[in-house]
Amino acid sequence: MDPDHAAKFAIHEACREGKTTVVESLLNANPKLVSLKDDDERLPIHWAVAYNRLPIVELLVAQKNFDPDVQDGSGWTPLMIAASLKNAEGDPIVDLLLRKNADVTMKSNAGQNALHFAASKANLSTVRTLLAHKCSARVKDKRGQLPLHRAAAVGSIPILKVLLEEGKSPVNATDVDGLTAIHHAISEGHGDAAILLLKAGAEPDKRDAEGRLAIDLAPDSKVRKYILQTAEREGIELP
Repeated sequence: MDPDHAAKFAIHEACREGKTTVVESLLNANPKLVSLKDDDERLPIHWAVAYNRLPIVELLVAQKNFDPDVQDGSGWTPLMIAASLKNAEGDPIVDLLLRKNADVTMKSNAGQNALHFAASKANLSTVRTLLAHKCSARVKDKRGQLPLHRAAAVGSIPILKVLLEEGKSPVNATDVDGLTAIHHAISEGHGDAAILLLKAGAEPDKRDAEGRLAIDLAPDSKVRKYILQTAEREGIELP
């Protein structure tokens, strides 16, 4: 990287590296750096959140004219980035952004809201917080997927429960490929998640765009057998 380029985006680099005092002195010298976009169309706040640098995030949100809903080149807001950090490590940042009135209805360029990201990473506590702040579990992204589809694909039973009960998520919604949440759960080998969805009213006879039932997508005979036997024990009829 040439020195001029590095100098221009020094605040972004300091945010990534967690150098709070450097960020502070750069902002003191030039407060407008808070809204400087780099080549990825990311502001310092996006990098600080992505690298989970809470002290720097606190510094940035305290700046005059701070916009909690600013989007990067992919349409991701700081809230979305925080919701997708692994092991729910972004929760303190999520809380901070919500206190700064971050808009939970914002969507990325792919049509996902913060709940999609939290569900994809199996971040249960984040999902609970977002739902408590009225982030909708009923929003479909551009692939036609609800957060429920994402939770089913990663096999998170606690998140599936919360999305269905608290989020009032539809259980049989289909994505652009005609797949319901139970199709996703079974195709990824999550038998327990499939049973939970069946108990919640998933329709086992729904076919995807290629005419396949959810049970047809079982990756192996073990998963298939587990679902068939457990469903029978629970009194659920499968086609």
